[in-house]
Amino acid sequence: MGAYDITDHHYDVVVVGAGGAGLRATLGMATSGLRTACVTKVFPTRSHTVAAQGGIGAALNNMGEGDGWRYHMYDTVKGSDWLGDQDAIEYMCREAIPSVIELEHYGVPFSRTDEGNIYQRPFGGHTLDYGKAMARRACAAADRTGHAILHTLYQQCLKHAAEFFVEYYAIDLIMDDNGACQGIVALCMEDGSIHRFLGQRTVLATGGYGRVYFSCTSAHTCTGDGNAMALRAGLPLQDMEFVQFHPTGVYGAGVLITEGARGEGGYLTNSEGERFMERYAPTAKDLASRDVVSRSMTIEINEGRGVGPKKDHIMLHLEHIDPETLHKRLPGITETAKIFCGVDVTKEPIPVLPTVHYNMGGVPTNYHGEVLSPTADDPNNTVQGLMAIGEAACVSVHGANRLGTNSLLDIVVFGRAAAHRASEVLTPGATHAPVSKESTDRAIERLDRMRHAKGDRQPGELRLDMQQAMQKYAAVFRSGESLTDGVKTMDSIAGDMNNIGIQDRSLVWNTDLIEAMELENLMSQALVTIRSAEQRKESRGAHAHEDFTERDDENWMKHTVMWLDDDNKSSVAYRDVTMTTLTNEVESIPPVARVY
Repeated sequence: MGAYDITDHHYDVVVVGAGGAGLRATLGMATSGLRTACVTKVFPTRSHTVAAQGGIGAALNNMGEGDGWRYHMYDTVKGSDWLGDQDAIEYMCREAIPSVIELEHYGVPFSRTDEGNIYQRPFGGHTLDYGKAMARRACAAADRTGHAILHTLYQQCLKHAAEFFVEYYAIDLIMDDNGACQGIVALCMEDGSIHRFLGQRTVLATGGYGRVYFSCTSAHTCTGDGNAMALRAGLPLQDMEFVQFHPTGVYGAGVLITEGARGEGGYLTNSEGERFMERYAPTAKDLASRDVVSRSMTIEINEGRGVGPKKDHIMLHLEHIDPETLHKRLPGITETAKIFCGVDVTKEPIPVLPTVHYNMGGVPTNYHGEVLSPTADDPNNTVQGLMAIGEAACVSVHGANRLGTNSLLDIVVFGRAAAHRASEVLTPGATHAPVSKESTDRAIERLDRMRHAKGDRQPGELRLDMQQAMQKYAAVFRSGESLTDGVKTMDSIAGDMNNIGIQDRSLVWNTDLIEAMELENLMSQALVTIRSAEQRKESRGAHAHEDFTERDDENWMKHTVMWLDDDNKSSVAYRDVTMTTLTNEVESIPPVARVY
């Protein structure tokens, strides 16, 4: 610590991350009178929420179909392949309705129906009357819904005088001797100064870790920093084996084509021009759940019916849709297709391929956003002072597979829930306990070690090895052999982190240093992901195991919880899935075969 000057900041709440979850929490905390700091490594409106396209799910029933939150809850439980916790899912689907109305009142510019209500489109896996017909439930702002929500929430945060620390990189959590979180240590990238942000509550809203994989829809900033900070603080991650592949990433680029394109009438074909989804999901067809569509596409390619010279992709057709509708409802997609594959969507199909899109796993929490550290005696033991929300958290409302539109919903509902909880239990301006010097020293040591790393492996080179290994061994389909080989390969690659070297020793705008620290974060999550996958001997949701093709509720209807120590040794435990509902207003949904 002596070699670095440290500036201390005292707040009631420290939010790490300024995506939709972080901003909704920041806004809720600030409006309830808590002094709130939002610490973010990128400018808030550059957070990855900006890339969410198709819509936010809520059973508003604006299309007059008789929709209701119980149908939404059923679809979410079914989509999760019965690994989602039903108390949290009930909470999310009930609170979806007031949460989206709140967004509308904050000023989110939703698309409108002729009557002036929020426009809702169909989306994969969303049904009416417990699976009998497709629902129109995705509340959309054209195909830029995340962009609209993010900008609106940021404006509201500024209006309510939340304090932002922009381009500050969070190094590690500060934990006291009793395992309570006191805040974070962060590096100001602009001038290289070190800061401690101390609060009664620290909220991890750091997003997913999609950049563990070679082909993904995630921004380069999606390195799961909060998850890795939790692992280094001795806390576990939950359900990390469940990684969602989005069916329609642009072939060769990985950029997302929203499910809303299929919601507006788009469909997939193979090399024979066949609309093959009718074989795999006779009712929902192209709007089946994401894992189902991704696997169906992969089977078509593996069986030789892929498109193109290498027979390695599928076609998405929008050219039959009225150009006026495309211009009004899917302007971003029209532009994306033109830029990334030179396609005019009014005339020709888009080449697509399943691409890593979302991490169902993360820091385990309850539906208040409070972080859990399960013990043998108490599987719901909470960590004092620490919360997690959004894609960084595992509530678990998504279970083994997330339904489309539920990610924007998750960040808004649980950002709001965390703020409600903090305002209930915190006293504005309360004094803080003395800060742990040991925990601060550990964070500074990590920075210093990486800053002076002199090995001969470049961070970019090692990152590519990791991404290609994960893409090869833990993809849409897994097998015992691929996972065993993958664990060995990843152990070897992770061991090379000791041989990393960086060129720039400065602290001011040192992107070399930041990327190396992000790589260290990614590496720990890659290890937990592939080890968790190797242990789960069944197929469920996004985890499709070729040696265990059926879901095994008797042995595997449970959450994987894994810890990782400083030597990359992991230990695993399991938590029961919550099958009971939150209230008596809806019955528990028992497991059945998952067909669309």
